[in-house]
Amino acid sequence: MRRTIAITLAAVSIVGAQALAGPATAAPPAAPAPPAAAAAGAAPTITARGHAPTATHRNPMALRLPDGETAASCADPTALHGAGRDRNWYLYCTTDALTETEQTPDGALVQHSVPTYRSTDLTNWTYVGDAFDTKPAWVGAANGIWAPDVVYRAGAHGRPGTWFLYYTASDTPSATGPTGGGSAIGVATSSSPTGPWTDSGGPVVAPQTAPNGDGFRWSFDPEVITDSGRTYLYFGSYFGGVHVRQLTADGLRSRPETERQIAIDNRYEGSYLMRHGGWWYYMGSATNCCNGSLTGYGVFVARSKSPLGPFRDRDGVAITDTRVGGSPLLAQNGNRWVGTGHNTVVTDFAGQDWMIYHAVDRTDPYYAGQTGYTKRPALIDPIDWVGGWPVVRGGAGPSDSVEPAPAAQPGQRSAYRPRLAPVDVPARPIRSLSTEFDGGALPPTLTWTRQPDPATFGVSGGAFRWRTQAADLHPPQTPLASVLTEAAPAGDYVVETRVRMDTPSTGDTFNYRQGGLVVYGDDGNYVRLVSNSIFNTRQTEFGKQVSGQPEGAPSYGNMVVGPVGDTTTLRIVHRVVDGEHRYTAYTSVDGRRFVRGGTWTADLGSTPRIGLISLGGAGSTSTFEHLRVSTVRSMR
Repeated sequence: MRRTIAITLAAVSIVGAQALAGPATAAPPAAPAPPAAAAAGAAPTITARGHAPTATHRNPMALRLPDGETAASCADPTALHGAGRDRNWYLYCTTDALTETEQTPDGALVQHSVPTYRSTDLTNWTYVGDAFDTKPAWVGAANGIWAPDVVYRAGAHGRPGTWFLYYTASDTPSATGPTGGGSAIGVATSSSPTGPWTDSGGPVVAPQTAPNGDGFRWSFDPEVITDSGRTYLYFGSYFGGVHVRQLTADGLRSRPETERQIAIDNRYEGSYLMRHGGWWYYMGSATNCCNGSLTGYGVFVARSKSPLGPFRDRDGVAITDTRVGGSPLLAQNGNRWVGTGHNTVVTDFAGQDWMIYHAVDRTDPYYAGQTGYTKRPALIDPIDWVGGWPVVRGGAGPSDSVEPAPAAQPGQRSAYRPRLAPVDVPARPIRSLSTEFDGGALPPTLTWTRQPDPATFGVSGGAFRWRTQAADLHPPQTPLASVLTEAAPAGDYVVETRVRMDTPSTGDTFNYRQGGLVVYGDDGNYVRLVSNSIFNTRQTEFGKQVSGQPEGAPSYGNMVVGPVGDTTTLRIVHRVVDGEHRYTAYTSVDGRRFVRGGTWTADLGSTPRIGLISLGGAGSTSTFEHLRVSTVRSMR
């Protein structure tokens, strides 16, 4: 059965692992497949005294190419087990370059349309070909085929089954040229999980005009599930949001009249749905997938009793709300892996759930000679269930060490055992650096970089009010905003504020107005955690600015954390680990139960400062109730 941990946590979550309910009901075990072909490649083993050898793995998954090279990328992965007597697992990736050396005559990297791999151990994979040698005519040769989702339908009355490969057509030909017709969802079918694939000849979801009438909405990232005899297709991304439609009986077209919104625009893409313990869980990825070492992509979760929603997070906030819901499920943790997102889930033969997802190696983010083209290898880590909610590797996030491998074949067992990761909480207050904003003036420890007009800020009634500035901190862009800071304490620490933004909870004319925390080295090197307006949404954003990037590479990256409330408590935890400075974000809508987000590593110089910002556009006010600094301790 799927492994369920019946644990109730304290007021702090582990990568969003707050226990709000009792243990989930375990699902039945996966049906064993009969013996068949030998393994494609044996996993390494470890042997404990008195025990049989145990298979292990280490991220990233090894995707072996015919020439012996390992594939550089497997973005937007989807995976499933073979049917009937087939003992293999199959992995499909978005269109991408497989190596840094295979080039076209004009020097461009060769793109492989949905590269496909086979494995018997969910660790070592062998390339078996591309799903598409030529792109379907309705898609057009100039456009991409992205984010496959493969499902199998058994045949009736003993007839052979059919494999369906749903995909994103990144664009379609317009009436006047090879591009500009908008994105769509397509499907191809085969009698085999490795093809050959026959395209249906047209879109399952045709291009749709954007709600604002400006171009086409992004019909990306198909996800197909079946519930109560109906088959549903989920699709969408930031521009237009995520929607669901019923598929026709043959699975080749959708029914537009059944469409429903699942998630608000400007937040999620890469949808994945799974059923567990009587709930449907929506998993979606947020922010930029492909930003090199500054990629802050992550997976969030919400659940519903119905596959049609509404889906709500651990705080009870819906992912259709403008103050967007979604609890962090998978986020970067400070090791080399960043941008951990666009996931799928498989269940091994011991009943353990495993998340397969792509990530970016921050020490080697780009294809050689292709700065700006981000490599996204595939990773795998276990999912545990805590109080009815999934957590990855006990809340520890992406692994970068030798770990127990899945039980990928009938009769196998995995040595993986759940262990809850610790969380960081404030310990001893550092009173000399903390303030409740009593009185009528700022404390002398807080000083200005580029002091704003005194008429735009003030202290009264136990709060510090500061109007947002028509400026930001992205040099060499100007004007540069004011920053209010004090010297950071030595060693590990926690800095926290509680902020209210007076921007309305709805409306898209307040874009990027924000207030919150900053850990500041200088204008080109900092991390900041804010309550932010992002077009029509309100979100918490955890950003990193870094100078000295290679030409063509971004200098700013961002991730998001928990939802925004009327007031939102923001907390950054600083720790030095293996000589690196790690900054981890926590947010809370009630000031008591905190949701942990991701971690940035950052070198902010020898004298970093901590403090507050209020910027991104004029017209709003950030009201800060306190600035608290403390030492830090870990708890489970």
